[in-house]
Amino acid sequence: MDYPESYQLVFQSSAVEDDTVTVRRTAQSGAGGNPVYEDETGIVRAEISEREEVRMLASGGHQRLGTPLVVRTPAE
Repeated sequence: MDYPESYQLVFQSSAVEDDTVTVRRTAQSGAGGNPVYEDETGIVRAEISEREEVRMLASGGHQRLGTPLVVRTPAE
């Protein structure tokens, strides 16, 4: 399977605009066997399947993981 190099995860925000986070593929695989993606800080981590199903992964203690509203590949 050929997975994209990056995705944009869009989270609902209480602010005027929703939060968009770009995550890039790592060399790791998640429990489902799909690639793990993370943002540049390593805080936002997600396993994303070929059907764009998302499993958010904790990167530290006491995180409250939200589910993105939208998962999309960024425009080139």
